[in-house]
This record gives sequence, C-alpha cells and structure tokens, in this order.
Amino acid sequence: MHITRHASMQASNISGINGEVMPGQWEFQVGPSVGISAADELWAARYILERITEVAGVVLSLDPKPIEGDWNGAGAHTNYSTKSMRNEGGYEIIKKAIEKLGLRHKEHIAAYGEGNERRLTGKHETADINTFKWGVANRGASIRVGRDTEKDGKGYFEDRRPASNMDPYVVTSMIAETTILWKP
Repeated sequence: MHITRHASMQASNISGINGEVMPGQWEFQVGPSVGISAADELWAARYILERITEVAGVVLSLDPKPIEGDWNGAGAHTNYSTKSMRNEGGYEIIKKAIEKLGLRHKEHIAAYGEGNERRLTGKHETADINTFKWGVANRGASIRVGRDTEKDGKGYFEDRRPASNMDPYVVTSMIAETTILWKP
C-alpha cells in the first residue's frame, strides 16, 4: 500500500512523493506545517514507511549515501519561512536569515545528520560540506531560493544541507533559532 494512503489514515501531512536519480530511491515531502508539527509529521511518516517496508520485505535506509559512487545521495531538504518572509518585503528578510545561516554553517552541519560528509561533496546537486553558498534556483547551493520567491519579493528558502537521517526536531529548531533569535 502506498505511503500517502497510510499517512492519510494516520493524519500525517504527506504532500508529495517522487522517484529520485539513484535506482530504487524515492522521496516524500511533509507539509506545509507550522512550527514543531513539521518534525512530528516527519517522524510519524518515517514510522509508517518503516512498517510498510517491513511488511513488504523491502530494506529501508536513511543513510545519506546508501550507494557509493557516482550517484546522488539522500537529503532532507528543509523548506522554511516565517510570516514576515511571506509578506511584502520578505525577500530582504530571507537574505538576512540566509546570511545568519552562513555565519553558523559549521554548527548546522555538525547537527544535520551522521555521514553527511559522504553526500555533501559539491557534486550531484550538493554544495561542498566546507563551503556555504546560496543562490536562486541553484541546486548546488547550501541554501536555494526559488525563482518565484525572488520574483515575488517574498516566500521561502530551502536548506539543502540536512541529511536524510537528520533529527527533524534539531534541524527545525536550529534554523528557527539562527534566523529568528540569534544575533551575530
């Protein structure tokens, strides 16, 4: 049975699913969600997926680089915005938030999942783990801003650094703390 059907039966907020580049690799998206519920929903979805794969006799891996070689890894790209980022003039707030994330890059990387250095190589639509960069529509950046966000002057950004095995409570709280509360 499809994860979205199971998730809807459990009131989990799965908003999309698609195949990825590596053979046998799939991804799903949760959200949009408010605050800590994003982490709750990801943990619930992971549990449902674990049960489905167990019943189906399929191996589930959250390893950020499950197959070595010339393949994309597995990340947990995290889309993020605050109310002010979604309002008029929000793009300037987004850029200030991204600047703060850059200043705390090493702290975030250290908490974004075990084995992430095997995925964040600067290849396969990733930035190098040691270099922080952001860009509009740039899949090789640490932080990607969508073209619509730039065009509209408001919206959200995507933190592409978290690994697939990240703890969503840690990642969401670090992004919020850095962008809202932290003073450089």
